[in-house]
Amino acid sequence: MKRAELVFIPAPGIGHLVSKILFAKQLLDQDNRFSITVLVIKRPYGTNMDAYIHSLVASESRIKLIHLPQVDPPPQELYLRSVEKYIADLIESHKTHVKEAIINQVLPNSSSIPLAGLVVDMFCTAMIDVAHELGVPSYVFFTSSAAFLGFMFYLPKRYDQLGTEFGESDHESDIPSYVNPVPTSVLPSFVFNKEGGHACMVNHGRKFKEAKGIIINTFLELESHAISSFLDHEIPPVYTLGPLIKLKSQTDFSLGVINQAQHEKIMKWLDDQPQSSVVFLCFGSMGSFGASQLKEIALGLEQSGHRFLWSIRCASSDDKFAAPKDCMNLEDVLPQGFLERTSKIGMICGWAPQVEILAHKATGAFVSHCGWNSTLESLWYGVPIATWPIYAEQQINAFEMVRDLGLAVELRLDYRVGGEVVMAEEIKKAVECVMQGDSEVRKRVKEISEKSRKAVMNGGSSSASLGRLIEDISRNMVLEEK
Repeated sequence: MKRAELVFIPAPGIGHLVSKILFAKQLLDQDNRFSITVLVIKRPYGTNMDAYIHSLVASESRIKLIHLPQVDPPPQELYLRSVEKYIADLIESHKTHVKEAIINQVLPNSSSIPLAGLVVDMFCTAMIDVAHELGVPSYVFFTSSAAFLGFMFYLPKRYDQLGTEFGESDHESDIPSYVNPVPTSVLPSFVFNKEGGHACMVNHGRKFKEAKGIIINTFLELESHAISSFLDHEIPPVYTLGPLIKLKSQTDFSLGVINQAQHEKIMKWLDDQPQSSVVFLCFGSMGSFGASQLKEIALGLEQSGHRFLWSIRCASSDDKFAAPKDCMNLEDVLPQGFLERTSKIGMICGWAPQVEILAHKATGAFVSHCGWNSTLESLWYGVPIATWPIYAEQQINAFEMVRDLGLAVELRLDYRVGGEVVMAEEIKKAVECVMQGDSEVRKRVKEISEKSRKAVMNGGSSSASLGRLIEDISRNMVLEEK
């Protein structure tokens, strides 16, 4: 293969963008014959991320960005009925712009470099049709776990058999990519959605099979059972390339979510704490709780007696699309006197530099929403998780980590946005359990941390998988040249 161009199409969510660009850099580091163009779909609402996206690729001249034109978004009422359907319709409305950008901007600028294929996000399967129209292969970039990929393949099979969505009273499901039967209570909320949520995810599961391959942010040593379940000849080749983690020691301030002084304050506080003494609580870019739940978390932390670093974000009361923001009046949402009583052992912040905190020697445990990127980061740094899923596929991620893999402590597996308040006693017990220094979970997490680092080294499982992916792309290019 000579030089080749790949076009990446990420979904407009920060976790999807970051992991896609990390993969782009990994690919370029491995093989300098590639150049990559990322087609950026603008978020219809919320924070403008253009500056942040540019900062991610600033050091890599072989990655070009093309910002697609803004389109009229689907109606807001659809978002409230089904986030998944809203995103699917938003992506569908970009198909013409994507094809025009490739034909009018990508191909003329690389006239001597052939287009090797499209790498589309797991929520951008509509773009597989564009690849078909252009006569090039498509690869799906899957930002969640291998087990959840297996669940996505399971959805169409179940629907073809039963013709309906899941019911909350359904029995547990035998899904080949999970070791244990999966309780209905930990399935993602979209499986119950009759407003298009379930239907569009079934469609994604079908479309995956049209791809030339599926690239997934995981590694063989972590999810060997799930990966072995993909030997079905109907499933495209699966390439495990993880963990893809943003390892920069310097926080990027271009998002405007934290300033230099706040960042230094957090890291200085951690520097002053004993090794592995701090439990870190953080619930993702969209995670937030109401006042009653915040009070119970505060009481549980205080009763546990452990040092803590707690990222508190508050949901907007008037904008359903806005990401949670830092709470301005903590005294109004926390128990009276809590801040004073815990001032010597705890710190509360807004947005937190999560990777740097997990990497810090003082961090001993992580109370997490179990988003897949956060899960991989915690495993990379050997920090055990207490599970508190909130939305998306986080419940089934928590189930896999606790029940299938034995790599996390169960705080809750089935919590959902707006669910019943988790009481202080339950939180206290989970914190005490996850902070145990000699627990079996902590030992297993340390072992998988070492394996995660070996996986991406030369000769490791993920490095070898990346080599196979490059070989497949190269083979396609040679066949086209002939």
